[in-house]
Amino acid sequence: MKIVHNWLNIIQDYLLPPTCILCGNKGFDGYDICFHCKEGLPRNTQCCYRCAEILPQPTLSPILCGHCLSSPPAFDETHAPFLYQGEIRHLITSLKFGAHYKNARLLAMLLAEHLKTSAESPDLIMPVPLHKSRYRARHFNQAIEIAKTVSKELLIPVDITSCLRHAKTPHQSSLTAKQRHKNIKNAFSIAKPLTVDHVAILDDVMTTGSTVNELAILLKDNGVSRVDVWVCARA
Repeated sequence: MKIVHNWLNIIQDYLLPPTCILCGNKGFDGYDICFHCKEGLPRNTQCCYRCAEILPQPTLSPILCGHCLSSPPAFDETHAPFLYQGEIRHLITSLKFGAHYKNARLLAMLLAEHLKTSAESPDLIMPVPLHKSRYRARHFNQAIEIAKTVSKELLIPVDITSCLRHAKTPHQSSLTAKQRHKNIKNAFSIAKPLTVDHVAILDDVMTTGSTVNELAILLKDNGVSRVDVWVCARA
C-alpha cells in the first residue's frame, strides 16, 4: 500500500509540481515551499519541553521553564517546531482567517517532519474542537485541516467526535493570560468514552496554553494517561 501511495505522489508531483506558497519558486522535496524559504522559517529550537515556551538561553538537555516547575500543566509534552513570527504567522493567519487551505497541508507536512524524529507516537490525534457556531461562521476548523495531513504522514488516526466544545466563548486572542484561563474553563465535554492511553492534542498555534491545558485536564479526568500537545507554532 505504501508503494502505491509513493507512486501516486510521484505522478502528482510530475503533473502538478509543488510551488512555494511564499515566493512562487519551485517547491522543495514535495513541499509547497522552496529550499530558501524553508530554511528561513523561524524555528523554536530552545524551549521548555513541557510547554514549548521560548527559553532565554540555549540548553543541551530537555529542561522545564520556571512556570512549569512552579505550576505544572495537565499535558506532558509540547512539540512546537516554529515560532509564531514572520512567514509562519502569515501561513497560519491566512489559513485561519482567509481559508487558504493549501497552507494547512504545508504547515502539517512541516509539523509531521518535526514529529517523526522528536515525538512519541500517540494512539490518536485530537484537533482542538471549535464551537458549532464558530464552525458555521468559518465553515472549517483549521486544526482539523492540519490534522488530516499529519494523520496521513504519521499513520495515526484523527478523532473529531469524542470531545466537543459546548461553551461559546469569546476569541482568546483578545484576552490576557488570566482572562484566557477563565474564558476557557469548562468549555469542553466528552461526547463518548475514551479507550486510549495516549492522546496528542493538535492546534495551529499555542499562546498561553490555556485551551490545550483545559482539554488535557478533561482527557485525563476521563482515563487518558498521557496527553501531548502538537502545534505548528509557539507564540
